[in-house]
Amino acid sequence: MTTVDNTAYRYRTAVPEDAEAIEALDGSFTTGTVFQVTVADDGFALREVKVDPPLTKVFPEDEYDGDDADSHTFVAHGAVGDLAGFVTVSYSGWNRRLTVEDIEIAPEHRGRGVGRALMGVAVEFARERGAGHLWLEVTNINAPAIHAYRRMGFAFCGLDTALYDGTPSEGEQALYMSMPCP
Repeated sequence: MTTVDNTAYRYRTAVPEDAEAIEALDGSFTTGTVFQVTVADDGFALREVKVDPPLTKVFPEDEYDGDDADSHTFVAHGAVGDLAGFVTVSYSGWNRRLTVEDIEIAPEHRGRGVGRALMGVAVEFARERGAGHLWLEVTNINAPAIHAYRRMGFAFCGLDTALYDGTPSEGEQALYMSMPCP
């Protein structure tokens, strides 16, 4: 149990009964800046730029389908039992990578350390598996998440300019971030 701003949070492995709350969690965000990607023959550059009006992103719904042996979902619940957030991770043994597949924090619980604590639970899972590093993908327009990941120790390690082609996120670029498993 962790207490932040007088709110006690419980962290545990997700169970099938969490599926409805996980699917209903509002993972949208609003940002006043985005990371502009410039691609060149020899690499790419990122520059944070202001957007006016602020941009709001609503992600398409994913279906929570439980865990397999190398995939796991962890949840955080607030003091009144509401779902504060979740993180879904998967482990790949061949390259000792723990991939953060999804992490979402309910709007009313953002900025309170829930995401950092959930990432801490993911790191513990990574250690148990023998992971050498953690890895994730984030859209270039999710500046709030990019800043949070960098504060947690993640660094940029790649770019995919075509990942979102043909999806509702077309025009955005996928940024990849990683960090050594502490």
